[in-house]
Parts: sequence; C-alpha cells; structure tokens
Amino acid sequence: MIAKEKLDSILKMFDKDGVMKNYAKVLPYFKKYWFRTLLALGLAIPIGSLDAVIALSLKPYMDIVMVDKTVHSPWYIPILIVAFTSTQGFLNYLSTYMNAWVGGRVTNDLKKTLYDKLMHKDATFFDTRTSGDILRWFNNDANTSCNSLLNNLKTGISRVFSSISLVAVLLYNSWQLAIIAIIVLICAVIPLTKMRALIKSITDKSESAGGRIITAYNEAFAGNKVITAYNLYDYQRKNFNKDLDNVFGLSMKITQKTGWLSPMMHIMVSIGIAAVIGLGSYMIVKGTITSGNFVSFITALIMLYTPIKLLGNNAKNMQNALLALERVIKQLDAVPRIKDKPNAKILKGLNDSIEFKDVKFEYKKNKPVLKGVSFKVQKGETFALVGNSGGGKSTIVNLIPRFYDIKSGNILIDGIDVRDYTLESLRDNISIVFQDNFLFSGTIRENIMLGNLNATEAQLQEAIKDSYLEDFIKSLEKGLDTNIGERGVLLSGGQKQRIGIARAFLKNAPILILDEATSALDNEAEKIVQRAIENLMKDRTVFVIAHRLTTVQNADRIAVIKDGKLVELGNHNELIHIEDGIYRHLYESQFAKVEAVV
Repeated sequence: MIAKEKLDSILKMFDKDGVMKNYAKVLPYFKKYWFRTLLALGLAIPIGSLDAVIALSLKPYMDIVMVDKTVHSPWYIPILIVAFTSTQGFLNYLSTYMNAWVGGRVTNDLKKTLYDKLMHKDATFFDTRTSGDILRWFNNDANTSCNSLLNNLKTGISRVFSSISLVAVLLYNSWQLAIIAIIVLICAVIPLTKMRALIKSITDKSESAGGRIITAYNEAFAGNKVITAYNLYDYQRKNFNKDLDNVFGLSMKITQKTGWLSPMMHIMVSIGIAAVIGLGSYMIVKGTITSGNFVSFITALIMLYTPIKLLGNNAKNMQNALLALERVIKQLDAVPRIKDKPNAKILKGLNDSIEFKDVKFEYKKNKPVLKGVSFKVQKGETFALVGNSGGGKSTIVNLIPRFYDIKSGNILIDGIDVRDYTLESLRDNISIVFQDNFLFSGTIRENIMLGNLNATEAQLQEAIKDSYLEDFIKSLEKGLDTNIGERGVLLSGGQKQRIGIARAFLKNAPILILDEATSALDNEAEKIVQRAIENLMKDRTVFVIAHRLTTVQNADRIAVIKDGKLVELGNHNELIHIEDGIYRHLYESQFAKVEAVV
C-alpha cells in the first residue's frame, strides 16, 4: 500500500496534464518491484538537479578569474565540477540498470496476463482478427509501452528537476533575463501538447498496416506449399509491396505532421538565447550584473534549452508508447463475452440428454445462421448431422461447448442450460476431433498427452493402441519422442487425425464431437481412421458431421440441416424412403458418383 501511494504521488506530481494517466492502470504490476522502481525513479532527482552545479559554479570562477585575474582562489571549482559530473554519471548508470531490470520484469508479467487474456477470448474474436493483430496487441505493444514506461518517467522526472534547478540558477543570476528565458521555454513546449491529436489517427492506421505485414510473413510460412503449387509469387509479392508502401506513406504523414517541431524548437531556442545575449550585454555594460552572472546564466540557459530542442524528436516515440499503452490497457480491461455466470454449476458427466430448443444464432447481426433448431439427443446415442456446406452443421456442434453463445433459445444438458455450467466443467466433458486437428510443435507424446496431462503410461499406450498408432510409432527411430515439427508438418493427414483421436481417448469425455474427421483423407487413410473413430465412439454420446453419408448410415438418428433449419430427422432407413427427401437425394447423388467411379 505504501509503495502504491508513493508511486501515485510521483505520477500526480509529474503528470499534471494527464499525459501519463494510463500508467496508473499498470501500477499493480510494479508492486512486486516497488523498491527498485522507486530507486530507479528517485535517482532521476539528483541526476537532474546536479545539472545546476556546473552552471552555478561558473559565477565565482569567472568573476575571480576575469576580474581579479587570479587562479588561486577558485582552484577547487574544476575539481568539484569533475566530482559532481562523475557522481551524476554513476547515478545515471545505476538508474538505467534499474530501469532495464524493472521494465523487463514488468513487461514479462504483463505479457503473461495478456497471454492469459488471449487464451480466454471467444471464437468470434479470433474469427475477426489476423495473426498480425494478435502479435501486435499482445506482444509488441507490451514491449513498446512497458520498456518505455520507466524510461519516460525517469526522463520526465530528471527533466523536471533539472529545469527547476536550472531555472533557480537563472533567477539567482538575473530575474530579468530569467523571465525572457521562461517565456521562450513555454512557447517552445506548447506545440508538444498538440502532438497526440496530430498523430493518433495516423498512428492507429500505421499500426494496423504494420499488423498486415506480420500477417503476410505468417502466411508466407504457413501457406508456402500453396504459394509454390499455384505460382503465387508475383501475387503475394504485389500484396506485400502494397502493404509496405502503405506503411511508408503513413510513416511519412506522421513525419509531415511532427517533423517541423524540432526545427521550430531550435528557432525558438535561438531567439531566446539571442534575446538574453542582447539584454545581458546591455546589463553588463550598465553594471546590473557581473560577467560571472552572465556566463553562469548563459551556461544554465543552454543546459536548459538543449534537451528542449530534442523533445521534438522524442515526442513522437513518447506518443507511440502512450498509444501502445492505451491498447494494452484496452486488452487488460476487456471482459470476455463468453464467461461463467455467478454461482455457475459444475457439470459432472452426462446423465440423460442434450437438447436444442428453438435455437437461433447469427455470426453477424441480422444475418441468421440457425433459424429455430430443435432436437433432443439421448445419452449414448449417435446423432449425425448432414446437409450441404454452409447449412449450419458445424455451427450446431460449436454451440455445445460454447465456442459461441446463441442469440435465443436454449441448449440443455440434463435439463440445465449450458450457460449455467462453468466453462471449465462443460468443456471437460466434451472431446472434439476436428477435420484438421491442430498439433503443437513438440513430440508425438506431448501432443497426445494434451488430452490428459496426468495420464499414466498404461493409459497412454491404451490410447495409442485404440487409435491404431502402434505400427506407425514403432517405425520411428525415436518412437513417441519423435518431433513432429510446427503444426505437425512432418506427418500425413491420417497420422495427424489418429494423434487427435488418441488425444480424445485420453480425455475420456462422455460427449464426443466428430466434425468431418475423415473428409480430408484418402480412402486408405480413411479406413484406418474410421476404425479408430469407431473405437472412440463406444459408450459415448456422439455428434458426427460427415459429407460422406456412408459413414453415418449406422447412426441412431440423422438430422438433415438446410439453410439453418432442421428439415428432416430419422434413421437411415426412415430418411431414405422419404419421397423427394433431401437425404435421399444426397445419398443417391453420392451413390451414383461411386458407381460411376467403379
């Protein structure tokens, strides 16, 4: 509490204009490191204040040397200047080290929180974002904001105390000249208050364009085979060059809006120095001030103005850091749209049924995907969903584990709405085998064990056996410890599917969803994967989506989905005898294709 109050007081002292108000929202991340944080910031006070020592010491030195023409009395002044400057240099090094240490620690802690936030984003978030956006918001912005946080604070504190001490020297030597210097200083700094408004909109566009560049690199990596197979080199290169040119154009717009600040400040500073020299020369002649006063004043003025001239160059980077921090705060403050209700229930297995009651759903507002779907699946039943692409089959199964939330209606498990269960317990009871199972970089063992990180070796071997992976794993030199590459690029489609099935075996959830698990495989691979799936389906409640109707003929019931509606429901024999039925038409079409091939 004391540490937070101290940091708050520092922010209030040096943030009167509210420029760094968002920094207060990340103060909790500094709590663990409050001593080093305060030390890093506190050292900036003497660092800035010591600037005045050199300027102040020149008055007696110059008066004695220039007036008395002797060097005996002020012999100690050069030694003191070296001593104070050395002290300032040491303190600056210590402060820089502390800044880097605390900034690095806080950046890592912030990234951990952001990564956790990212993991709990709903599916809609990922559907509407690119990989470039994710990397920029959850990694790059954390680096930009946190690494510059203490540096900006340190620089600000140092500049404030340096300015206060130097202004004190100005006033000590001549209050008349000091008034001129301060007026010029204020005029030079005022344009910086407009910096934020000048660059915010352009910076947002520039960051977005930068995200597209990152996405282009990711797509070049993940889609290299498609690029090669379709000779898309020119197409991809043109798109990439277009994005690069866009980033360059936006960068130049920022430069156009901010580049004038630095030369303008140089001009303002030169006007101030010229005015001081002119009036100072007159005052020396009149005897109002001594030569020592004037030299001390000019030295203090130059030391005060020099960092001001550089502010124009630094202001853009500072504003970029502040805007990055705003984006970080936005992600930290974001509340997941799909979350647990207060006092949510724990789902402990499936005891009775899963029911859809007049379920309506849309990905985009006023564009319905499901239009009042209703059905009930009993425990242990295999329920198949068929129909043309885009009808809503995958949407239906994605609603059960709450990848998305419905617009209206109810999805009930054992009579309780899925929204009334905790997300963790709901998803613990559901296994999913996708059309293209995602495999993480690492070994086969690591990928299978993701189904149950606490599984025993015996359970692992049983899952491997039931997934028909034994022969494949034995053929590998390192067996289960074979590295499969990023996204499992070193494996065939059938091998990846069987690893996904083995993962589902280890999870051993009572509800199983098979989302076109064999549709992307050739006939030989499909046969062995289908046998593994049949093992997986035993004693479970199964939702299966399949384009090949031969794979769902044995389902207890088959639901035909068309344009977001359930249009037919029954077993294979019932549906095949419906005159002009959709299922019958689909089945006969596929059977005719098979006959043609034969």
